[in-house]
Amino acid sequence: MATSRSAGGHWTVKRIILATLMALLCLAILYELWLFCMVVWYAHRNPASSSVMREQLAELREDNPRAQLKFTWADYGQISNNLKRAVIGAEDSNFVEHDGIEWEAMRKAWEYNQKQAEEGRAKMRGGSTITQQLAKNLFLSGSRTYLRKGQELILTFMIEWVMTKQRILELYLNVAEWGVGIFGAEAASQHYFNVSAARLSPAQAARLAAMLPNPRYYDKHRGTTYLNSRTGILQRRIPQAEIP
Repeated sequence: MATSRSAGGHWTVKRIILATLMALLCLAILYELWLFCMVVWYAHRNPASSSVMREQLAELREDNPRAQLKFTWADYGQISNNLKRAVIGAEDSNFVEHDGIEWEAMRKAWEYNQKQAEEGRAKMRGGSTITQQLAKNLFLSGSRTYLRKGQELILTFMIEWVMTKQRILELYLNVAEWGVGIFGAEAASQHYFNVSAARLSPAQAARLAAMLPNPRYYDKHRGTTYLNSRTGILQRRIPQAEIP
């Protein structure tokens, strides 16, 4: 009898573990379905904010409860082609051709970052495409974990499958961060140059694109040698960059 009860208890534990795993799997599937529905929604509707916006606003309000973000939506046609070309030249030169992920660029970035970490250096390199950056900015956070990177890749495939390249770039240019509390091409254009995003010159567009890897730093350090050099390089790339 004791053996029978022991066996019965053993099977009860196994059933609980199996049920728990099944429940977690169902929750994961439901979460991915919810994200897919949001991707479909944003393919046709403009977001009022993004995950990164909400995260930064919460940080700003820890010091100032009345803090607000600078963000004004601009449709694709209201953004200068100079900025579109400069951003593609800076962040993702094969944007119109790839399916959302540049595996070779990711591999090189990972190897570079591993070497930097081994040598105790803080500077890291990103290998993310514009679509991957949109997935992170719109839905995720700035944390660096393998779990978050995995979710970013899933979202990238969803976005590329559902949205056109033009819509992806339009969303990216509107939710990209360009300084502390400054999001989107329109807010950035007004903040740095007092012009609309539609009127950005090649030099202005190139400078905004050059700021993207570290916008909070360059908002406060606008005359660095690197930023000036990078701006010149991107300005020369503008005529060659292909936009959707």
